[in-house]
Amino acid sequence: MLDYDEEATRYDATRGGEPRARAAAEALLALVPGSARTLLDLARGTGIVTRCLARPGLLPFGVDLADGMLRAAAPRLDGAVARADCRQLPFRDRAFDAVTSIWLLHLIDDAAPVVAEAARVLGPGGVYLTTVDKGAAHLVGSDLCAPAEPYRTRRPADAAELITSYATGHGLRPRGRVTFVGHGQGRTPARLARDVRAGRIYAAGGEGLARRLEALPDQDTPRPDPAYTVLAFGR
Repeated sequence: MLDYDEEATRYDATRGGEPRARAAAEALLALVPGSARTLLDLARGTGIVTRCLARPGLLPFGVDLADGMLRAAAPRLDGAVARADCRQLPFRDRAFDAVTSIWLLHLIDDAAPVVAEAARVLGPGGVYLTTVDKGAAHLVGSDLCAPAEPYRTRRPADAAELITSYATGHGLRPRGRVTFVGHGQGRTPARLARDVRAGRIYAAGGEGLARRLEALPDQDTPRPDPAYTVLAFGR
């Protein structure tokens, strides 16, 4: 697991920066009702996406557990941030018109408590938006896919069918789906090999997978950007 206090200093530069943040926010806002006035953004990181979610009449609020991320997000959101565990939110029932969890659920072993809390704090007519199947977003048909395929998790914590079952179990109903491009997130063989060796991705592949990736041509040339999927659930 990454140290997100440390990662905060380089997070934006290594995650597609403003272009990716704007693409994510535009996709989310397309599914947020025009009547929404309050939005809770879970595990907000540096706030680079959350800031883009503001629109006339809609006030985003971000929570995160990492102090480094909160320090980066606070000035971007005019202090509208708090330290909180997404599995036990410090807010009353039905307090928000929209709740978002972007690039979060794939990081945890069990997404059920996060979805349960999102549903709890979501008000009548509100919408919960979350990315799903993040790992599959990188299956772009490049030469990196075949070597890694045997090591891909078959039912990740953020699998669409799993998240849908959690949401519907808490009285939410599917309200739509949208995709957006993860600008600047196209993988290179060299970087993916380093991540495999560090155990950050495809941990079961180990040294053998890393070596196969390092044998590919154009080691530092990014492959196509991923296409992320967002699901919407309404009350």
